[in-house]
Amino acid sequence: MMNIGVFGSKYQLEKQTVIRRVFVKLEALEARVYVDSSFYKYLGESLNYSPPIAGLLDASPEPIDMALSIGGDGTFLRTAASIGRKGTPILGINTGRLGFLADVSSLELEETLEEICKNQYRIEERTLLYLKTEERQYKGYNYALNEVAVLKRDTSSMITIHTSLDGEYLTSYQADGLVIATPTGSTAYSMSVNGPIIVPQNNSLVLSPVAPHSLNVRPLVIPNTCQIDLHVESRNKTFLVSLDGRSEVFPAGIRLKIGKADYTTKVAKRYTHTFYQTLREKLMWGADLRSK
Repeated sequence: MMNIGVFGSKYQLEKQTVIRRVFVKLEALEARVYVDSSFYKYLGESLNYSPPIAGLLDASPEPIDMALSIGGDGTFLRTAASIGRKGTPILGINTGRLGFLADVSSLELEETLEEICKNQYRIEERTLLYLKTEERQYKGYNYALNEVAVLKRDTSSMITIHTSLDGEYLTSYQADGLVIATPTGSTAYSMSVNGPIIVPQNNSLVLSPVAPHSLNVRPLVIPNTCQIDLHVESRNKTFLVSLDGRSEVFPAGIRLKIGKADYTTKVAKRYTHTFYQTLREKLMWGADLRSK
């Protein structure tokens, strides 16, 4: 009997049929289901739904064999932050929009859950980034699966990001920000600022400037063994640091150290799902939009 942990988004009123199908199928498969406490509260208060469960995750007496993330990629990132170093594989069930991490559609839901309970799936190890500062300036979970983004605040002035790699000065980005992305994050914020797409198995990171002042400043792919040091100047005296969308305000002048974390996030995938297939489907490569 498999122990399944369920996490979910709280903005899914129109997707409640899919949510109910997940719990109905897990019950039929005789899985022991534990639910994130905030998601379980949402199910009861907003959806008037109380599925049969073995308990809440924060009170689970046993380790979880698989975590289900019901939502979009943002929900998957929050699930990964909750799992942390526990090493529990995460399966993303897509009720959101694009879905590179949450790539199991409602059409294949029941079949996929059957495969999971039969241990018929593969695991992809995904690189994370860590952020270090003096005196632990960043108060939250200081790891990111997608990216660490250094950004200006609500002002028209750019920020200057002095950047060094393994102790060697690279450049000073004058821009709205800088995105340091993992291969997983190369299809997220980094891609939206024209960064390259990197396959998940690649041992690289990418530095993608956001609206740089100089047009000859381009995204840069570096080995994931690099130690990245940033020193940020801002006329506003403050700037934002965002880890997978979790943002905090930093004072200008503080130094940031960013690099590859000493553990990975385990992503569960169907054997029939590949990264290249996901690219074709999500980005509509080869599709003729003129067709009706």
